[in-house]
Amino acid sequence: MVKQKTIKSEITLTGVGLHTGVEVIMTFKPAPENNGFTFVRVDLEGFPIIEADANYVVNTQRGTNLEKLGVKIQTPEHVLAALVGCDLDNVIIELNASELPIMDGSSKYFVEAIEKVGVEEQNFERKIYVVKEVISYIDEASGSEIMVMPSDEYQITAMVDFGTKVLGTQNASLKNISDFKNEIANCRTFSFLHELESLLENGLIKGGDLNNAIVYVDKEISTETMNRLKVAFNKDKISVTSNGVLDNLTLHYPNEAARHKLLDVVGDLALIGTRIKGKIIANKPGHFVNTQFAKKLSKIIKNEQRNHIPVFDLNLEPLMDIHKIMSILPHRPPFLFIDRIIELSETHVVGMKNVTMNENFFVGHFPGAPVMPGVIIVEAMAQTGGILVLSTVPDPENYLTFFMKIDNVKFKQKVLPGDTLIFKCELITPIRRGICHMQAHAYSNGKLVAEAELMAQIAKKQ
Repeated sequence: MVKQKTIKSEITLTGVGLHTGVEVIMTFKPAPENNGFTFVRVDLEGFPIIEADANYVVNTQRGTNLEKLGVKIQTPEHVLAALVGCDLDNVIIELNASELPIMDGSSKYFVEAIEKVGVEEQNFERKIYVVKEVISYIDEASGSEIMVMPSDEYQITAMVDFGTKVLGTQNASLKNISDFKNEIANCRTFSFLHELESLLENGLIKGGDLNNAIVYVDKEISTETMNRLKVAFNKDKISVTSNGVLDNLTLHYPNEAARHKLLDVVGDLALIGTRIKGKIIANKPGHFVNTQFAKKLSKIIKNEQRNHIPVFDLNLEPLMDIHKIMSILPHRPPFLFIDRIIELSETHVVGMKNVTMNENFFVGHFPGAPVMPGVIIVEAMAQTGGILVLSTVPDPENYLTFFMKIDNVKFKQKVLPGDTLIFKCELITPIRRGICHMQAHAYSNGKLVAEAELMAQIAKKQ
């Protein structure tokens, strides 16, 4: 079991947005379990939160751009790549502007900041999606393709072909995410001269200089263009090196461009929100194809999680029988709706109920066509969760459980007499001060019948 991780303390960096040219203050803060990566715009009223979620991608021109309820986050990919590369799961990123700082055009400074404060394990298990079959996305317009296949590790191979003599075809691979810091993190963003001229003419690269982007000279450079570049970058002299790179930047690797494309893939796929156990192969990757693939894979993962029906051997001796349950829960028939507890850990519990025609609620709930009331199913899930929270105190018989909140309740199938219900409740956040926040599912006949997000609190009996 791999535990989730966050940073030990907060750390602040300052820089300039590549496209906006706006100075930005960015602070990494520790985040609770299951928080994921979230951005907070502290310059806006109410400090709106934007999750690092592929479904919020609205634009991929010159970078990945997120938007939620009109609030924008621009070019987060290098920061997200650093967070994944440092093996983190939960971090809050506070910003006083929409665009993240470009720094030197890589993830280097973000990785260094994280290493400075350190990483710590949390109590919850990391969610990992194990790839079982090939999943791919193809962009017919550009010929770009990205796919994932089964593998024992999260691995990435990026193959790029820029169609220019100065750069040509390059490949880069990452065999283990632990190698990101040493092999990928310092690889800088790049542009071709013809792209740079267009961006400058349209005012789209206000925060750039020749220290945060490699510029490949793919065309004859005129005196007029050279003079314009001097003004744009505030340089007295600009030259072209022997390997076709503008000015005095020294490449870290011959294939630094391909390695940076791989860095972008790591950052963009962080928007899936779940760690991947599989090998990514990206042919001519770019932000559009990366994020479209992230959206597709995110949807597949959510559907599989929703439709995954846990299997339990009901012939085994239960962890708790009805007598043990009644020694913990204050509920009694006819308002006790679980018969067994099958599993119990610090973060989850599984309970069971046999639904019979003798249930009191069938007397008045559709007597001619008996259907278990949805509210009773929710109550049964809550009672199962009650076992989880009451197991944290030494004297559960002296406590009562009370609902605080019920959200996102969905009923998928009817529950009829003769059905066996399985309830699984998993903590969303750790139990604190007797408050239990959990995701609950109910299954029967190999199907999901109901789900809900529940919050309850235990309190001592008066």
